Amino acid sequence: MLHPGQRLVLDLGGMRFCDSSGSTALIAARSHADAARAGIAPAAVPANTLRTLRIVGVDRIFPVHPDSDSAIRRTSG
Repeated sequence: MLHPGQRLVLDLGGMRFCDSSGSTALIAARSHADAARAGIAPAAVPANTLRTLRIVGVDRIFPVHPDSDSAIRRTSG
């Protein structure tokens, strides 16, 4: 459960594959976070997945962080 002002950090560093279902799940997670007036921050997205997210425009609807630590620092700051 997310609360207003929180940010859900998703460390995707171990992800090996992301298809349209994965992109849809990220967008659904963002919608859930928005409904709770919270945020979502994918982090450590593998290069091949990041390229796909950029092609479909997902990187424009929420910030993508290079690693979890930077996403957490951004949350705290």
